[in-house]
Amino acid sequence: MALKCIAIDDEPLALRLISEYVSRFPSLQLVKTFEDAISGAEYLKTVQVDLLFVDINMPDITGIDLVRSLKDKPMVIFTTAYKNFAYEGFELEALDYILKPIDIKRFTKAVEKAVDYFNYKNKPTVEETDESLYVYSEYRMVKIDLNTIEYIESMEDYIKIHITNDKTILTLMPMKKVLEKLPSTKFQRIHRSYIVPVGKIRSIQNRKVQLSEIELPVSESYLDFVRNWKQR
Repeated sequence: MALKCIAIDDEPLALRLISEYVSRFPSLQLVKTFEDAISGAEYLKTVQVDLLFVDINMPDITGIDLVRSLKDKPMVIFTTAYKNFAYEGFELEALDYILKPIDIKRFTKAVEKAVDYFNYKNKPTVEETDESLYVYSEYRMVKIDLNTIEYIESMEDYIKIHITNDKTILTLMPMKKVLEKLPSTKFQRIHRSYIVPVGKIRSIQNRKVQLSEIELPVSESYLDFVRNWKQR
């Protein structure tokens, strides 16, 4: 099934380019284009679409204000001629943003991300065979291979996902929510501040979990996990 999408941009040339690019993807169906944000916003109030391509800088209202006004938001890919992307785009959970002039390779990458995320979020439940996690970080959606996660750390309203090779991804999400997105047989919470991949535990001793590069504490509330792990 093709994703229904619309494009909103006050530049006719940009709209034609997006239309031409979209026509190359069987996974997309462009149902409408708009040269002004107000008409596009009115259309979105009555018609549900899966994906919105929208310019940030438009004369009547900005793309950011347009998206903020929507009650039911589709997936959003912002297009912009400016490198400095507004922080508000992060708050609106934009899927991606593309700098103008739009390159077909960059456009393809954003579309593939949209299709992947659409399939991911429309699964009825988290499956134990799932191999990826999607989170918002640095103003866009990021796909994380579960096998690369070393551990997840809570930092008040944010979580820090520690990735193999000392990389980290910071995202605005509570621990409870990220745990719901992870397969329960592969990841377990051991502390109010930590989630660990079960397969990467080397040992558990004295209420401490030893991973490859770090030792993490186990709190009283999660001692059942320790007992069950030792019985394996």
